[in-house]
Formats: sequence, structure tokens, C-alpha cells
Amino acid sequence: MRFVPANCLREGMKLGQTVYGRNEERLLIAGTTLTSKYIKSISKMMLNGLYIDDDISKDIEIKNVISEELRSETTKCIRSLFVCVEKDTVPVNINSISNRVENIVEELLQHKNMMVNMIDLKVFDDYTYSHSVNVAVLSIIVGVTMGLNKKELTKLGLGALLHDIGKVFIDKDIINKPGKLTSEEFDSIKMHSKLGYEYVRDRFQLPVKSYIAVLDHHERYDGSGYPNKKMGDEISDFGKMVALADVYDALTSERPYRKALSPSEAMEYIMGNSQVHFDPELVDVFAKKVAPYPIGTLVRLSNGMTGLVVENYEAFCLRPKVRIIRENGKPVKLYEIDLKEDPNYMNVIIEGIDTEASSGDTGSQSA
Repeated sequence: MRFVPANCLREGMKLGQTVYGRNEERLLIAGTTLTSKYIKSISKMMLNGLYIDDDISKDIEIKNVISEELRSETTKCIRSLFVCVEKDTVPVNINSISNRVENIVEELLQHKNMMVNMIDLKVFDDYTYSHSVNVAVLSIIVGVTMGLNKKELTKLGLGALLHDIGKVFIDKDIINKPGKLTSEEFDSIKMHSKLGYEYVRDRFQLPVKSYIAVLDHHERYDGSGYPNKKMGDEISDFGKMVALADVYDALTSERPYRKALSPSEAMEYIMGNSQVHFDPELVDVFAKKVAPYPIGTLVRLSNGMTGLVVENYEAFCLRPKVRIIRENGKPVKLYEIDLKEDPNYMNVIIEGIDTEASSGDTGSQSA
């Protein structure tokens, strides 16, 4: 299975992973052959791509860091919570949220050595809820790597899952505005972290650290964030972790005002803002756990080769194992090179994602 960007999808490709809609309904089942009608629908949904099965990738398994069932349950749960808060009519049972977070912590602790190798497929209309779940998962992964115990990880996960709840109180036209915000509109947006903090503090019996994570998730290491212009160690540890996860997932998501960045572009932004927007220690941890070139990604190498990423290494995130499918634009019999270990390729670097080969002839299957 490999990831193919939306603009590179072609009729006849076979879907490798089921696509879900905004209510977690199955829109396209794994194994479906793409038609022009399906591809147009994918474009309207603003998905940044799909996972495809083909000859060059049929032996590649891409594992979720948490189960699809748990992700779906948690997304439904957070959607229900946001709707209840917005309508202010139905009492909210926070225990269901806490239970889901505990389950996420359990699953991540069972796979604590796994890197994040998946490009999440978010339906545009479902962004707020899937984003909340992703930020919780990414934050907990950082917490696990930092050695936090299960109790602390649950507190972190609660704050991360609820970090954007304050957006319920912001005008939806501003939240979803496709163009640049006015200064007044941006000032309104900046209220959401404080409003969310006040709401969960007053309505839910949660640990103080969880509340503070909601409040601090837009603070920045250099003091340029909001709402309190905190800097460095003035920012809570949970707030720093959620801030990092929040920015990464937002950058890799399709939004009405910009295209999604690739994981490598988002990681470059994160690393470039170490000690500026983000705590450098957390950036180092994040870069080891979240693959900039996820398994199943087609990449261009500096020596003219095109290859499919088949394995990543924690301490060498920019030096994966790659299955070569083309040399100087021409298909070749498949073979693999290890950019981390092979002395013949020590001077070869990844130049970027290959989009041309994503949709064209992708080489011959090796014997």
C-alpha cells in the first residue's frame, strides 16, 4: 500500500484503505477500483490523497498507531461533546471522553516503539473532530517518549482532546473563512483558548493540568503566542506538547485557505521553529517519532532515482530504506537501498515528494 496525492489519482487504481465520511460512515471500501466519479468526489471532500494498492507496494503494511475502531469511537465522542456544548441543552458526560483517552493511552503504551508513519485522511467537514483526536494521539506519543506515567498521559490526552473546544464559541463564518482574516477576526479567534479553558474549568471535573493545556496551546516559546504571552518555562509542559501536535496536524490538513503541507514540509517548519515557537527538547522527540517521509511515500532522490519509502528509523528520520522504481525517469526492476546503512548512498539525500511518478508508470515488479 502507498499514499497517492489527490491530484495524482487515476481511474483503475485500487483503494488500499477504506475512506470514512464525517459521521464515520464508510464512503469507499478498501479494494474499490477508482472511477472518474469517485475521484471527483474525493476532490470535493478535500482529501489530500488516498492509500492505493498496486504491484510495487502490495507487500508494504502501513500500521495505525491506534486502532481504526478506537479512532472512530473517539471522533464520534468528541463530535457529540462539541454539539452538546454548542447547543448548551444536554448535560455532557465527560466520563466517556476520559474513557476514550485512557484507551488511547493503553494502545500507545503497547506500541511505544512505533513511529507515526501514517498520513491521516481527513474529510474537510470533519476537520475539527479528527484534528482533536490526532492532536491527542500525537501529544500522548510525545509524552510516552518523555517517560510520563499512565496517569499523567491521561491528563495530557484530556487536555489535548479538548484543546479546541473554545472554537464552539467563535463565529463559524470566521472559523471557516477561506480568505485572510482581518485583525478583528483574528482577535476573535485568539479568544478560543481562554474561552475553552474557562468552560472546561467551570463545567468539568478534570485535573488542573488538563485545563492549563487548553489555555496554553497557543503560547509560543519566544513569547509571541496568546492569550498570555508566556515564554519558555512559563508555558506548561502539557501546553508545549499540545502546541507542537496542534501545529503539525493543522499544517498537514487541507484547509479552506491553503493546501495541506506534506509531512516533510510540516516537519521542516517544526524543526525550523525550534527555540522560536517550540521547546527544542520536545522538537527533538517529535522528530524521532513522526516520520517526515511516511512508509508508502514516493520520493525523489538527489541522484535521479525515484523510490518508495519502505522503512523508517527513529534516530535517522531523513535516511529511510527506499525501494527504487525509477532511475533518471525510466522504470527499473525493483530493488532497495538503505540511506542510513549503505555506504554507496551516503551522499544521496531525499529532495522531496515525487508527484509525477505517483500517477504514472511506476516500474516493474521484481521477481
